[in-house]
Amino acid sequence: MSGTLNKVMLIGHLGDDVKIKHFDNGGCLARFPLATNESYTNKSTNEKVTNTDWHNIVLRNKAAEICEKYLSKGDKVYVEGKIRTRKWQGEDGADRYTTEVNVDEFTFLSTKKDSVSNVEPKPSVETKNEETDNTEDDLPF
Repeated sequence: MSGTLNKVMLIGHLGDDVKIKHFDNGGCLARFPLATNESYTNKSTNEKVTNTDWHNIVLRNKAAEICEKYLSKGDKVYVEGKIRTRKWQGEDGADRYTTEVNVDEFTFLSTKKDSVSNVEPKPSVETKNEETDNTEDDLPF
């Protein structure tokens, strides 16, 4: 195989709320930390060990706005994208490097806002449709 592949798939929990930055050209960039956990039992001590890895997640434009609106700290999310290492200069002038996951696709697996909205009563339009459906059940065929 002569080609290469840069693809990352993660399922984890947000370590903080989504932070978004808007630019003059109308674009925006969102960032949040994502925690993934690996658990195993230490065979010599029979103790359960959990290791947490932190990933820097980056989204752009519409995806960034959607995540800012619906995600918050602790929510579980699936992200898919590419690893990028970015070079920047610190306040001391020294070169610094940051490795990030630039997200192309994502799926919300749990959100607090969704669970709250599921508790709200159904709109009256749906209630009327249910009443209509009940009268149709009285038909002999």
